[in-house]
Amino acid sequence: MKTLAEASGVVARPPAEVFERLRHRLAGGGHPMRMDVDRSRGFVAVQGGWWYRGEYRVTADPGGARVEHRVVNAATWGRWGVPLANRFFIGFRGKVAAGFGRLLEELGTPE
Repeated sequence: MKTLAEASGVVARPPAEVFERLRHRLAGGGHPMRMDVDRSRGFVAVQGGWWYRGEYRVTADPGGARVEHRVVNAATWGRWGVPLANRFFIGFRGKVAAGFGRLLEELGTPE
């Protein structure tokens, strides 16, 4: 699988809480996705459509919880067509970073 974008940041909350909030948020998305969860490793991934896979890892950090995110091309066929179908991902990394920043804010906001 080829990594297309990566982002990371720290949320000032306990890692277990951040992980569960992240898992819950990803499960409630508006698109049909398959979800893989490994609580012991703080790992959750969502995969949907033909190529998209978003992977998240939550680990302890002195500031709370470090959240790492990576978007990968998980296409098993037609992998070469993913950049074409997505207009060569122009601006994609910036959009991923901006969306991830909003996600971190949501995860850090008290319920």
